Amino acid sequence: MIRSFFLLSFCVAIVLSSCKKVEGPGGTSSIKGKIHINVYDVADNLINEYDAPEERVYLIYGSEDTFHDDDVRTSYDGTFEFPFLQNGIYQVFVYEDCNACPSGQQEIVIPVEISEKNSTIDLGTIDIRKQ
Repeated sequence: MIRSFFLLSFCVAIVLSSCKKVEGPGGTSSIKGKIHINVYDVADNLINEYDAPEERVYLIYGSEDTFHDDDVRTSYDGTFEFPFLQNGIYQVFVYEDCNACPSGQQEIVIPVEISEKNSTIDLGTIDIRKQ
């Protein structure tokens, strides 16, 4: 009976110690920023610029993945926020136009590390190119 109790206690301790929280939702921190669009003509002259409403911003949990785990659209003033994140490493990315790229677009990737609970990481303004 005592041996069974110790065995059960040992198993529970192993299971609980292996439950390490990883990057992702469920925390108290956030990542925020603003997207600003610079519009260029075919001669590569800046013809317009504005804060980007309804632009998609993507978030990858960790540094190993290549597919996004979450995405948001910017507000009318170009701002975005990924709330309720746990401590860890993240990658925020957006797409911009690229004439030399086969797909016509390229990623702007910003690595982010949240190291404290209840923190807000402000990425500031991210400029993207449109044509």
